[in-house]
Amino acid sequence: MIKVIIAGFKGRMGSAAVKMVQEDESLELVALVDPKTSETAVDGIPVFNDKLSLVGFDADVWVDFTIPAVAFENTKFALENHFCPVVGTTGFTESQISELISLSQVNKVGGLIAPNFAIGAILLMEFAQKAAQYFPDVEIIELHHDNKQDAPSGTAIKTAELIKEKRSFKKQGAADEVETMAGARGAEFDGMRIHSVRLPGLVAHQEVIFGAKGEGLTIRHDSYNRVSFMGGVNVGIKKVVEIDTLVYGLDHLL
Repeated sequence: MIKVIIAGFKGRMGSAAVKMVQEDESLELVALVDPKTSETAVDGIPVFNDKLSLVGFDADVWVDFTIPAVAFENTKFALENHFCPVVGTTGFTESQISELISLSQVNKVGGLIAPNFAIGAILLMEFAQKAAQYFPDVEIIELHHDNKQDAPSGTAIKTAELIKEKRSFKKQGAADEVETMAGARGAEFDGMRIHSVRLPGLVAHQEVIFGAKGEGLTIRHDSYNRVSFMGGVNVGIKKVVEIDTLVYGLDHLL
């Protein structure tokens, strides 16, 4: 049985993860972490305000659905204490990911940072990367609920990185293009544009739009509720205990 700690259990993703773990007979929820709650236990599961209280704790996996401001330190803490991190919090920089991968290899601890746990989103990124070989003109539109703290989303960044691997640099738009309002064309990544939408009522959605002479191609994925992510979280928990390095992207474990 895999023993699981969940950090950020009070949030929507964290609470969905709690339910998923409790419903899987091969997993055991052994601790919950939230710095602000006054609860000391939930359904018999101990609750901790400070992650340092978990040094030496008997657990296998650290699931993190917190906020970008603390996700790096949480993941580093998990690796240092031989908890395999499964991280759905986004906002990591390239240097932070590299540092965490190096730390995991030194400590021989498996782990996963996943910009998106939905299987459909993983397929969207794979399809987009393939399409970019034939459609180099592309823009990414990601849409999320208005409480999301980082923009663009980790999924949009990961999609752009995968496209970059198959597409030569191309600066899109007119050579003499002028923004009459700052930011109107979105963020630029390797010549392509990324746009972020934040509205109440949304969960997590992304479109990758390709254009060519006489035709267009749009690839879209929608997560209508957070249950859509839990299958991927479940896979991540079960796979990280079998590897000895941290990987970036659920696709590496499928």
